[in-house]
Amino acid sequence: MTPGNEPRHAAHETVEERLAEEVVEGLDLHEVEEPLPSMSEQIAEQLGGVRGLIESSLPVLAFVLLNVLLGDAVAGLEKQHALYWAIAGSVASAIGIGVYRLIRKEPVRHAINGLFGIAVGAYLAWRTGDAKNFYLPGILLTFGQAAVLLVSIFVRKPLIGYAWGIMANKGHQDWFGNARLFRTFQWLTLVWVVSLCARAGIQYYLWALGEANALGIVRILISWPIYAATFAYTAWAIHRVTSTPEASAA
Repeated sequence: MTPGNEPRHAAHETVEERLAEEVVEGLDLHEVEEPLPSMSEQIAEQLGGVRGLIESSLPVLAFVLLNVLLGDAVAGLEKQHALYWAIAGSVASAIGIGVYRLIRKEPVRHAINGLFGIAVGAYLAWRTGDAKNFYLPGILLTFGQAAVLLVSIFVRKPLIGYAWGIMANKGHQDWFGNARLFRTFQWLTLVWVVSLCARAGIQYYLWALGEANALGIVRILISWPIYAATFAYTAWAIHRVTSTPEASAA
């Protein structure tokens, strides 16, 4: 078929396609790959933001307040009765947060995770009759996290590097070939080990002393600031390394 003798519908399709391309180019409708959120933004999302920090602290705060206010020092209830009310209030607040999020059709991942931890701690406190055991699962979990991170350093597979690859490097784990990044992730992982051990160590000391109320207050006032500060330092240190030309050439 010689040029100019194409079927009429084919010519029409060609013109339409060209018009469509011109419209797309004029309106800049081509798909653009959106950049990943910064590591700081993704860290905030993982923490659930300020609201997530508050919600995660409410069940613990309810437990501490009810255990103190209903105990011998204030309301005069027996220790066991005050403990049971404190457990009920803590679990009820955790469930209430989850229900509230469901009603508003908001993500419930953080609420479910918090409810599970509260439920385990509440069960231990109820079974043993000792308020301090409400906090034991969280203490052991934190020590366990520190142990896993420490092992990753010794086997030269620092987990902070893997987290950075997922959160800020589009899932690529090519930092192994970069000596400077590898060293950074090794010592940052160690920073996390120290941070977690500090949080868990302070709480374990109070647990061993049987200071249940002090333990709850420390968990609220100290744990999260340490956690947030470690996250912020990690984001700053990684940005400092990756933003310099030497990082890509190392």
